[in-house]
Amino acid sequence: MTSNESGGISAPAPEIAKDGEFVGQSDGTIAVDPAAVDRQVIVTGYVTVTVENPLDSATEAVKITEQVGGRVDGRSEYAPVAGDKGSATLTLRLPADSLTATLDKLKQLGTVQEVSLSSADVTMVTQDLDARIKALTASVDRLLGLLATATDTDTLIKLETAISDRQAELESLESQQRYYADQVSLSTVTLNLISTADTPATEPNSFLTGLQSGWNAFIAFFVGLVVAFGVLLPWLIFVGIITVVVIFLVKRSKKNAA
Repeated sequence: MTSNESGGISAPAPEIAKDGEFVGQSDGTIAVDPAAVDRQVIVTGYVTVTVENPLDSATEAVKITEQVGGRVDGRSEYAPVAGDKGSATLTLRLPADSLTATLDKLKQLGTVQEVSLSSADVTMVTQDLDARIKALTASVDRLLGLLATATDTDTLIKLETAISDRQAELESLESQQRYYADQVSLSTVTLNLISTADTPATEPNSFLTGLQSGWNAFIAFFVGLVVAFGVLLPWLIFVGIITVVVIFLVKRSKKNAA
């Protein structure tokens, strides 16, 4: 304890090393028993389903996701190509505790083509973040306590600098903690909804189907002729009139010459 000029008692100033660390204080490390903490697992994957109408199925997939408390982070829709009915791709965030049940509902949208899921255990990472956050929080609290009682100007400046550095680091760690919490609680699944191209007409395989195909071809040919005649008729009339006029003029010219 030291006395100031007014006779009051001030708190002892902490020793400050060259690197800015406060000497003689606990580092705030908190021991964590890994067996006492639940595993933290991030699950990601993709599912491909063939459906009748990809756009309608995409809307249904969004409903399923929202009903279980998930969200849609991305949605892309593609126009029909080569006779199919288009496709759609959705990035879904599904609650991890109901992932299997939700995937079963999504599979019922059509015919499943592919399912792939992978997991990453981040238990040690999240434990380390928790411990560091607790240690930094305790450290900041202690420094704030020292700041409230310190009277030396040099000590005040060093305390404020140390507090500022620790708070910046604390905010960064808390941001990482929130990110991992979001990734663990909501699995990321990419859902691909595709459609098949229209099946081409089958070849005739019997007398009746052959007769029907021949008749259809005849009708189509006859209709084509009628259409072609309708297109040419105005030109035929015009050519006929010109021909008649030319023949009349030629005959008249020969008659006058005789």
